[in-house]
Amino acid sequence: MGAFVSRFWFMLFPANEYKIVVVGLDNAGKTTTLYKLHLGEVVTTHPTVGSNVEELVYKNIRFEVWDLGGQDRLRTSWATYYRGTHAVIVVIDSTDRDRISIMKDELFMLLGHDDLQHSVVLVFANKQDLKDAMTPAEIADALSLHSIKNHDWHIQACCALTGDGLYDGLGWIAQTVTGKAPS
Repeated sequence: MGAFVSRFWFMLFPANEYKIVVVGLDNAGKTTTLYKLHLGEVVTTHPTVGSNVEELVYKNIRFEVWDLGGQDRLRTSWATYYRGTHAVIVVIDSTDRDRISIMKDELFMLLGHDDLQHSVVLVFANKQDLKDAMTPAEIADALSLHSIKNHDWHIQACCALTGDGLYDGLGWIAQTVTGKAPS
């Protein structure tokens, strides 16, 4: 009986649940970002082999967040996680000038994937606390973000260690995927 009432309730009032995939090169801060948002604290991380998944609740909106490993050999498997994705978060190490072009190539490859045609893109310009960090404008230029015409996108300066900017970016996703400001 309880299962029936529960199923009926969710038919009348469906849960606002959205899938987010977090991508980026190794050592960009993807896992630190996920757990800072999920737990509110920095946890000791190791290179992600495969994926981490957590549920985040932000202003009555549930996000199923998949953090994907960024090592070269793991990037080929990213596409297996794309189905049903509402938003892609690209985490950039703002100090990694040498590999920004690699992330640009990966970004444009994923934007062409059929399962992501209706996804929005948030770029976290991470590690803004470091003195040699590229500005969000420099990163937007390096990634050619202004040439993206088929996806809503936003770039957000952040620091995963302190949490600065993370909720601003999540708020943008919430507003964009729901079509309204989060309550």
